[in-house]
Amino acid sequence: MITDEWKQYIFSDFVEINPPLKFEISTEYSFIEMKDLYPSSKFVYPSSKKILSGGSRFQENDTLFARITPCLENGKICQVKNLDDGKGFGSTEFLVFRGKQGISDTNFVYYLARFSDVHQFGIKNMTGTSGRQRVGKNAFRNLILELPPLAEQRAIADVLSALDDKIELNRRMNATLEQLAQTLFKHWFIDNPEREEWDDGIIGNDFNLVMGQSPPGTTYNEIGEGIPFFQGRADFGFRYPDNRVYCTAPTRFAKAGDTLVSVRAPVGDINIAFEDCAIGRGLAAIRHKTGSRSFTYYTMQMLKSEFENFEMEGTVFGSINKDSFSSLKLSRPPFDLVRRFEETYYPLDQQIEVNTRESRALAELRDTLLPKLMTGQVRVKPYPDGS
Repeated sequence: MITDEWKQYIFSDFVEINPPLKFEISTEYSFIEMKDLYPSSKFVYPSSKKILSGGSRFQENDTLFARITPCLENGKICQVKNLDDGKGFGSTEFLVFRGKQGISDTNFVYYLARFSDVHQFGIKNMTGTSGRQRVGKNAFRNLILELPPLAEQRAIADVLSALDDKIELNRRMNATLEQLAQTLFKHWFIDNPEREEWDDGIIGNDFNLVMGQSPPGTTYNEIGEGIPFFQGRADFGFRYPDNRVYCTAPTRFAKAGDTLVSVRAPVGDINIAFEDCAIGRGLAAIRHKTGSRSFTYYTMQMLKSEFENFEMEGTVFGSINKDSFSSLKLSRPPFDLVRRFEETYYPLDQQIEVNTRESRALAELRDTLLPKLMTGQVRVKPYPDGS
């Protein structure tokens, strides 16, 4: 039994779930969809603005908790930031969590939502048909937790937030570095006046392309046996995918630094292999024959509109096969120019990788601390003024 005023709470008494929020129906508000929630990020930022037309309603600092499979299993739980007028709305497929006045701290509630006892409870209490299961608001009436007083909640949230704030700073730095590199790539290869003298070519001539293949499902696991395995883009992050699934009998591989391209719905999402990994039929791995990582990555970004054509063609689910991928047309810059670009600007991408490695180490520390802080195994003293 934890002392110092820790008490037992029913989760739904401790946290406001889908709290009411008034909106002017004729006004545009920040809009967040399920696809905007990334497992590796604390914060979610609005991707667009829309007129309210139903769905969840939330305000700045609320937690969005994915309630549908497989998003909840993948850990899509984020805290809302940068809302216009402090309000937003979006998908019906997440629950909104907020602290209760005088009982719980809103920032602490975010970390509580990530605590395995809460996360796993949600997964175990999903209802509905296979493939479209959801966890309901009322399920949390049956979850009982022992939790700290308000002052200690705030101290716990501050410890964990310090780690997440550094991770967020690295993310912003990475976004700036990538934007700079994209601008430089455009200057070298899109706006270059010498481009008129370059030959026309196709992907298959200048790039090595590996299409993924899916091993038997019985060889997959989430306990780290084998090598990281990515069936498709489900675990894609800002630039690198997050390791979640592993495979003990891989058949097709991507090397560290290869660009990963989603070849099944949605076609054209792009990441980079953080390490050697296995790829399933939803992905392809590609690299320029000079070995250039940066040129390959930004070339694939440039081809996004071409990939989108395959998303819109054919049946309900878009796809691109190896022949079609290999036949995509593009100008062929001299290999010497590609090498010079790599030598000059790959350090920008290396810094992104360094920042990512630091962020993953910080995330590992945070994830180690979180359950210990939530269960009182590690205690944090509240501030002297009790705030």
